Amino acid sequence: MSAVLDGVRVLEAANFVSGPYACQMLAEYGADVLKVENPNGGDPFRNFSPDRYGPTFCAHNRHKRSITLDLSKPEGAALFRRIAAGVDVVVENFRPGVLDRLGIGYSSLVEQNPRLIYCAISGFGPTGPYRHRPAYDTVIQALSGLLGQCLPPDNPRIAGPNFADSVSSLYAVSGIMGALYERERTGKGRRVDVPMIDTMIGFLTNPIGQFFAHGTTPGPYQRASHSQCFVFRCADQRMISIHMSAPQKFWESLLESIGRPELKEDERFLTNPLRIKNYEELGRVLEPSFARKPRDAWAKILEENDVPYAPVNDFEDVLRDPQIQHLGTITETRHPQMGVVKGLERPVFYDGERRFATRPPPTLGEHTDEVLREIGLSAQEIAALHESKTV
Repeated sequence: MSAVLDGVRVLEAANFVSGPYACQMLAEYGADVLKVENPNGGDPFRNFSPDRYGPTFCAHNRHKRSITLDLSKPEGAALFRRIAAGVDVVVENFRPGVLDRLGIGYSSLVEQNPRLIYCAISGFGPTGPYRHRPAYDTVIQALSGLLGQCLPPDNPRIAGPNFADSVSSLYAVSGIMGALYERERTGKGRRVDVPMIDTMIGFLTNPIGQFFAHGTTPGPYQRASHSQCFVFRCADQRMISIHMSAPQKFWESLLESIGRPELKEDERFLTNPLRIKNYEELGRVLEPSFARKPRDAWAKILEENDVPYAPVNDFEDVLRDPQIQHLGTITETRHPQMGVVKGLERPVFYDGERRFATRPPPTLGEHTDEVLREIGLSAQEIAALHESKTV
């Protein structure tokens, strides 16, 4: 089993995507993640489904244990502090200062647990003029400049997945892993702050590097033109993508594939810089060739000629793809009440292996009593907490 974080315990006080997804990734590396949820409804994503176990919640909360605590009550906050005293990592994504006002912020927790690694994911960071502003994925995409790189100028519409949420989760895991490694040498914990706005700007390192060099913001099609990327609709109306990049051999292989060798002598496309300059025109020249055959036929031809290509898949296509099936990317877990839940295996292999002892996403408060017993509460104390609606 490739559980490299076996023995690491994580306390999650987070909702929606950035914090929960980060903690799910830590769980995929083998950490024991305790997800703290409000007794009155839990993570807001639970309310997207009548059974509080819908796909949006399950996508970000596999492999965890769920405990309910009303952190607004002194008893609930005291229990949180008691649990935090015995964990390695706390992850939260509230607005800056919220947990401090409840008495369970960084300064309070690290005082009792100097080895604690405390990760706070926020929209704009713990300081600065925007620190208290609400921040969701699209807000961060827009402010960071990512949205401007993705919006078609003639039809500006929001499309695609929640990049800012997911990228901030990845940076949070990276920061936590580094702090865990350092703690092995120093014995001391760290405060890890992850402003979503910084993670998204960091993700844009190449287009911002282009801006630094040239003083102008790249347009939404600049990367595609420089990388010689195209999407074409085939005779069966299905789409196929190609990415030739700079090597001359891929350009020549493409022309061989479509039966247009004369384009090698076309003055508009003689060199890679010229193909970049005339990118839009090149796309219009290539497009009619792909309209003559169905996608599967083009896939066979392009593969035979070693052209970098892929079908533009929907998720049904993805699941049928032989490479995805070979890798074992899709996994299933079974919850005793909720049944089978499909999900994704961790994308990282260790020594050729990535499977570990998985857990299905938890139902709300499923493990509350279990965790309270682990920190030493008696059955009578637990019953009293339920009676007071603290848990």
